[in-house]
Amino acid sequence: MTVPLAPTAAPPAARPPLSRRSTSHDRPRRRGRTAQVRLLFLAPAAVFLAFFSVFPLIQLLRMSVSTVRAASLNGVWKFVGLDNFTAGFVSGESTQALYRTGIFVLIVTVLGMVVGLGAAIALRTTGRWSGALLALMVFVWALPPVVNGSVWKFLLGDAGLFNTLLVSSGIRDTAVPFLYDQYAALMAVAFVNAFVVIPFNALVFRAALMNISPEVFEAAALDGASRWQEIRHIMIPSVRSTTLVLLVLTIVYGFRSFDFIYVMTYGGPGTATNTLPFLGYLQAFVRYDFGRGAATSVLAVVLVLVLAAVYARSIRREESES
Repeated sequence: MTVPLAPTAAPPAARPPLSRRSTSHDRPRRRGRTAQVRLLFLAPAAVFLAFFSVFPLIQLLRMSVSTVRAASLNGVWKFVGLDNFTAGFVSGESTQALYRTGIFVLIVTVLGMVVGLGAAIALRTTGRWSGALLALMVFVWALPPVVNGSVWKFLLGDAGLFNTLLVSSGIRDTAVPFLYDQYAALMAVAFVNAFVVIPFNALVFRAALMNISPEVFEAAALDGASRWQEIRHIMIPSVRSTTLVLLVLTIVYGFRSFDFIYVMTYGGPGTATNTLPFLGYLQAFVRYDFGRGAATSVLAVVLVLVLAAVYARSIRREESES
């Protein structure tokens, strides 16, 4: 008699290891922990920016609508509304400073963009001379503004290199007052600022030009395109997005220029080179009218913020198109 065997139970299904188990309730919890870790790492930078950027701007706005002198700097600031702003325009100081700032920014922007693009086109090819010139341009751009301005102040002086060449060659009988004439001084300082920004623009333009495929130039050469036609129809359209970004950055650089004016002319002769940033410095730290100086600085900050908004918008548009 055969005894029937008991039915064997099916082997239990293999359970996944604990590290791989996840439920729908665990995922939001992990996301929450990840967000907390990110906020923890961002907290030091946020505190740094708030303390060194946001708080000074708030104080600047408060000071611009208050009467703040040396005696009341650490005391109570009397609220005066927009009196500091209107006083600057009524006296004509802010109006003239805006006019000079506009001329200054125009010269820096035109020379910086046009010469920067021209230098990038000339140095587009790789070679010994182009490498040496690029290294020299980086050196000029990296020099501290105080050192650079002092060198240019010597070069443009009455006994400087430029006047020595002009007088010795017979082109001029007397030295040109580059830094002492009310019209020439602003042009000279603007030229020096443009000379400093040209290397940066040239390097950025050159990087954009190097991204153009060599096959494009080969096809243009087969079609009989001249050098000017290559520049007009290939190079300039290829750097259009880069040009917009550099244009905004160059304008912002021109608006915030202070150090070269301080070193080379100190706002002179008279008030010939008093731009908005330098006028704010004179009002606050020379005349000790901190409220008026803050109001002038706020005007400059507002202009820069408008340009920064244009810059951010152009960057977003470029990213969406790419």
